[in-house]
Amino acid sequence: MASTDPGRPNIVMIVSDDQGPWALGCAGNDELQTPALDRLATEGTRLDRFFCASPVCSPARASLLTGRMPSAHGVHDWIRGEAYGVVDDRDVAYLDGLTTTPEVLAQAGWTCGYSGKWHLGTGREPAPGFEFWYAHRTGDGPYVGAPVWRAGRQENEPRYITDAITAEALSFLDRSKANDTPFYLSVNYTAPHSPWVGQHPQRWLDLYTDCEFATCPQEPPHPWFSWEPGPVREAMTDPRPSLMGYFAAISAMDAGIGALLERLDTHGWRSSTIVVFTSDNGFSCGQHGIWGKGNATWPINLWENSVQVPAIIRWPGRVSAGMVTDALVSACDLHPTLLDLANLDPPEDPLAAGSSVAALLRGQCQGSRREAVVVFDEYGGARMVRTADWKYVLRWGDGPDELYHLDADPDERRNLARKRSFRSIKRELSTVLHDWFAGHIDPARDSWGRPVSGRGQLQPAGAATDDAATYYPGEDERRVRG
Repeated sequence: MASTDPGRPNIVMIVSDDQGPWALGCAGNDELQTPALDRLATEGTRLDRFFCASPVCSPARASLLTGRMPSAHGVHDWIRGEAYGVVDDRDVAYLDGLTTTPEVLAQAGWTCGYSGKWHLGTGREPAPGFEFWYAHRTGDGPYVGAPVWRAGRQENEPRYITDAITAEALSFLDRSKANDTPFYLSVNYTAPHSPWVGQHPQRWLDLYTDCEFATCPQEPPHPWFSWEPGPVREAMTDPRPSLMGYFAAISAMDAGIGALLERLDTHGWRSSTIVVFTSDNGFSCGQHGIWGKGNATWPINLWENSVQVPAIIRWPGRVSAGMVTDALVSACDLHPTLLDLANLDPPEDPLAAGSSVAALLRGQCQGSRREAVVVFDEYGGARMVRTADWKYVLRWGDGPDELYHLDADPDERRNLARKRSFRSIKRELSTVLHDWFAGHIDPARDSWGRPVSGRGQLQPAGAATDDAATYYPGEDERRVRG
């Protein structure tokens, strides 16, 4: 019945959607009720400075699966496709030729299952490596009546989508009792992605009836904020209903995660199962004067709330329990880390952007910081290098660059990029950024010089028909936020 061998562990990978690093009880938010995730953190290691590869969903998810940056895997923006009601065979090709974590595991004998948001091309058929498949068809949508793929058929899910994703994942776990092979289960919630108002069961909204939402200060709108029609504009105008929905969505998801953890215990798999929780990208709910993530502003932003995400990893007896580390860790590190923990070697990849942090999780590193480590981020023609204390953002063309001394200015209020006294640190970080990206891009898939509008990607970078007119839609098109 599945694996009870720590040498071939089961893996449950849980990914939320648009969850800021502040949106977690165990991360210090005393208003948000997340008892299951808080318990998971006490039983495992919480990564306090974990960074997505791109502050928007599709490229971030592609990096989680491949360990490559967007300029190496070719997904630069959220993928339109089915978000516009279009089902097109070209959507299948986004990760063609790339090796993902489930593919490596499946080849080594793991049984792989998927439940929830895919958003990396059409989810009509299982992605390579997966046997069990229940996929949300778009990047967002209603929480009741959500568009899904089930057994190759388009359906509108009658259940509350958070509960449906949980139920399908539980079904996979129950089926795994009959197997003697380890499993990999990917659970991808749409929560707490918009829409927020009129979407969630009353029992979850009731938790926040009297909440002051002091953890989400509503600052004056930032000059860069994009006032396009939709949920984020409504939230900026009247934040309380959206805050209640955002918080309720997380608590409902937390209950689902609690059910998954309980089922692992019921089947006796706690000690032989690695559980990972993270989010695709970060989010702000009024902080910094925006609602949204990287594409909430123009120019697009790489602020901390957009690029940092919550992250917890539990494996009793093998990953340190109750540890919180402030080491800089990238989402690209997760692919090699999971394979390392599973005693598998990642395939040779000259463009791999991550490295295993298994030693850190086992408590084998000196101190909590890996001082020599830096992390990188990108979104179209914007790139970031982040050290323990500094951040530099460089933009393609005439976009503004940014330099922040995060040790003294953690909220990124004082841009030092034009200050004479900081020229040397800016020059040093610029060199680090350019040198590192030069070794981690595929020229045919490079996003530098393809400044995204935040309105969705039409096809893979490097495709035969790729050009500016078809790859990035015009400024007058409606935005469906990924």
